[in-house]
Amino acid sequence: MAESAGIGPDEREVLKLLALDGAMESRAQVTCSALGERLDVSTQTVSRRLQRLEDAELIDRQIVADGQLVGTTEPGEQLLRGQYADYRRLFEQQPEIRLTGEVTSGMGEGSHYISLPGYMRQFITKLGYEPFAGTLNVELDEPSIHVRADLESIEPVRIDGWENDDRTYGPAFCWSVAVEVKDQAYEPAHIIAPERTHHADDQLELIAPEKLRAVLDISDGDELTTHVEK
Repeated sequence: MAESAGIGPDEREVLKLLALDGAMESRAQVTCSALGERLDVSTQTVSRRLQRLEDAELIDRQIVADGQLVGTTEPGEQLLRGQYADYRRLFEQQPEIRLTGEVTSGMGEGSHYISLPGYMRQFITKLGYEPFAGTLNVELDEPSIHVRADLESIEPVRIDGWENDDRTYGPAFCWSVAVEVKDQAYEPAHIIAPERTHHADDQLELIAPEKLRAVLDISDGDELTTHVEK
């Protein structure tokens, strides 16, 4: 995951401490002096690191009478999830990432976007197939929501953004997977994640050369597992 300019290991350490103090759940009340003691640095150094985190939009904060109320932003949480994924990869040494959930109905937007020529040309050249014009939506179970962060440690296939006379379309990222459902296995398929998406971390979208619902006889509520090779 690309990091914001000016953010290095010192700033990441501050971000981690803030999260441990509760900044991911709500807002953590902290002081520069207390953080400085924990990090063995000066109050001024902590203040500069907090300012860099704020400038990079990784935290938001409010000055109060007895310190600061600091919360992590969505990009800040994503940075921490990327670090978490790296450590899981170091110590757990799992050969693959398994994401399991229930098939759900999407909002019907996948068919339109997948079939757009600016994307379709790239799917064919970069993924090696012409995908069915639509996505299969999966709502992840609780363990898989946390495991999903491991995707950050795998280099995705980048689908570049493009534009036409009407509008600009953003980039997307794809990870190769094998799909398992009802004792059936299917590949090739890919997780696709737009750079800007309305889906939460508990949602997956899958594309494949065929309509997965039809070829695998899938219905809403069926349990499906994706296997992502590391």
